[in-house]
Amino acid sequence: MTADTMTNLVQHAFADTRGRLTPQAPLGPRTWFRVGGNAEWLFQPADTEDLAAVMQKLSPELPVTALGACSNVIIRDGGLDGIVIRLARGFADVTIEQDGLVVGAACLDATVAEHAAQAGLGGLEFLAGIPGSIGGAVRMNAGAYGSDIAAVLDWADIVTRDGSLVRLDAGALNFGYRRSGLPEGALVVRARLRGVPANPADIAVRIADVRTSREQSQPVRARTGGSTFRNPDPELSRRKAWELIDAAGCRGLTVGGAQVSEKHCNFLINTGTATASDLEALGEEVRKRVEQNSGVSLHWEIKRIGKTGTPA
Repeated sequence: MTADTMTNLVQHAFADTRGRLTPQAPLGPRTWFRVGGNAEWLFQPADTEDLAAVMQKLSPELPVTALGACSNVIIRDGGLDGIVIRLARGFADVTIEQDGLVVGAACLDATVAEHAAQAGLGGLEFLAGIPGSIGGAVRMNAGAYGSDIAAVLDWADIVTRDGSLVRLDAGALNFGYRRSGLPEGALVVRARLRGVPANPADIAVRIADVRTSREQSQPVRARTGGSTFRNPDPELSRRKAWELIDAAGCRGLTVGGAQVSEKHCNFLINTGTATASDLEALGEEVRKRVEQNSGVSLHWEIKRIGKTGTPA
């Protein structure tokens, strides 16, 4: 596709949008790792209707990538072609109901936990320990501290690649460990999470415990991106990913400005000068050493997207 053709397709699709469209938008500063190239076009829709209207007009030829809080992603140094969609303020509403909350996809997981506590709804405390937003949490069935999204989700509203607004119940999403069956190209815009009536003070204590545990065990103040690798299937190994990484001698290992965390070795860190290539190369070196040491092949939990190249 030529640059002129691309521009014409974009101009047609976004002619009436109420959102913000930015060409060559830097993505690195938006990610938790603080690395990565530019989006060819970054679109921040005003609301669900605005997003659906644009998706209906977007040519199938245009690649579309959805980004949330960018907490669990490495955007490669060459950036992303096509349209990058990032949901923001128009997708961050929280509505309290008697036995749950309806939350926008851009609402941070920790914020949802806090709203649930204030409303006296328990069972969502685990969200306080998960970086990122609800849209990404639904897509990857995020979980921690004994629970996950699959255990609390009633339904999710999605906008499909052709611009249809569809409501899917939890069963239709076919949740598995750190994955969902979300249709290709679809974006989560809203979700309903179940809660259990409980004393707000008790819920607040549990949330504080989750945060203390996370602070003590994870490099939360570093430029990181959450757990790097999924824990292996128990049939393959009884050890968690961090234990396999540690046993392979990778704690503190570096490539360029990227380092395996000394505090929790299933976390990669940008020490200040890392590129996306450094982080990805370090992760692949860890995978190689773990397989050589234990015979277990670790699978990335962090999503790696975009083109290789020189950082912008």
